[in-house]
Amino acid sequence: MDFGTIVNNLLDQMAFFHLQPGNYAMIGVALVFLFLAIKKGFEPLLLIPISFGMLLVNIYPEIMYSPEQTSNGTGGLLWYFFQLDEWSILPSLIFLGVGAMTDFGPLIANPISFLMGAAAQVGIYSAYFFAILLGFNGKEAAAISIIGGADGPTSLFLCSKLGQSQIMGPIAVAAYSYMALVPIIQPPVMKLLTTEKERKIKMEQLRPVSKLEKILFPIIVTIVVCLILPSTAPLVGMLMLGNLFRECGVVKQLAETASNALMYIVVILLGTSVGATTSAEAFLNWTTLKIVGLGLVAFIFGTAGGVLLGKLLCKITGGKINPLIGSAGVSAVPMAARVSQKVGAEADPTNFLLMHAMGPNVAGVIGTAVAAGTFMAIFGV
Repeated sequence: MDFGTIVNNLLDQMAFFHLQPGNYAMIGVALVFLFLAIKKGFEPLLLIPISFGMLLVNIYPEIMYSPEQTSNGTGGLLWYFFQLDEWSILPSLIFLGVGAMTDFGPLIANPISFLMGAAAQVGIYSAYFFAILLGFNGKEAAAISIIGGADGPTSLFLCSKLGQSQIMGPIAVAAYSYMALVPIIQPPVMKLLTTEKERKIKMEQLRPVSKLEKILFPIIVTIVVCLILPSTAPLVGMLMLGNLFRECGVVKQLAETASNALMYIVVILLGTSVGATTSAEAFLNWTTLKIVGLGLVAFIFGTAGGVLLGKLLCKITGGKINPLIGSAGVSAVPMAARVSQKVGAEADPTNFLLMHAMGPNVAGVIGTAVAAGTFMAIFGV
């Protein structure tokens, strides 16, 4: 092989000569996401792997090729990661980790939180009907609507179960992006729907929850929810199993593994593979833009639904409930609860709403899984 051929082969392999304008646009988006994650601290555990996967696939598209698309039949690295998403393995393991990390005590201590978690699901059902109006079929609309719960794993799970793999990438990116951007999206909605007086409301300290209550809660929820909607078992079951690891006190090693090592491994695999679905060819089209827009509308409606029910409960209880905690009914745990705390503290620095907001937050996780199960039941999956 002569020198000229070697140079030509090397030049031909360089990405500069093969990328389209859309690829450069998506690389720019990836860099913006990295800036938000690293400089601004917007949920870096999610946004860094997602944005890096976005960066990789738009420089080297073959990293997401299936075995049939590659010359040697091996497939790209991130394609194998994404199969774990499509098989619903990673979403279920995320729920296991979330359960092991989360204290369900605030929800047990204040069962009225279930109502606010349920009210926040209005975003899901409103997005479903908006999607139908925009021309999506029933299964596509259902898969898109779950974005309104701000729950990436459930979005992936339902999309896979309904067989909507063609729109899984945009749905996953929209869901995880909105989860990461909770601190930007929610506060304006919360402030618009509440008065300063309402935001300053201080709530009474939650009652102590016994160890027995914390052990029985995940067992009872699993039995009740999975008997009614068996299709939710992979999500609700794993969420409750993780929480039982945490609360039972006899499997400390399993609780630590589920909430730390396993959780972070799954986040790396899931985040990079989700980001890698955003190739310019797959992402820069009208369908994707509609999905992203519907997700934002659903997220806003979900936040508003939780806050408005919080306002109603505030009046019913004579001002004992701060409406801000209703915004945590979207299931971005614990991000949405932190936002409730932050907005409340802006009105009154001595106000502490975090633990109160964790009740609707946990209820929102369960509510989103139930919404997904409801759609699966409707479509006979």
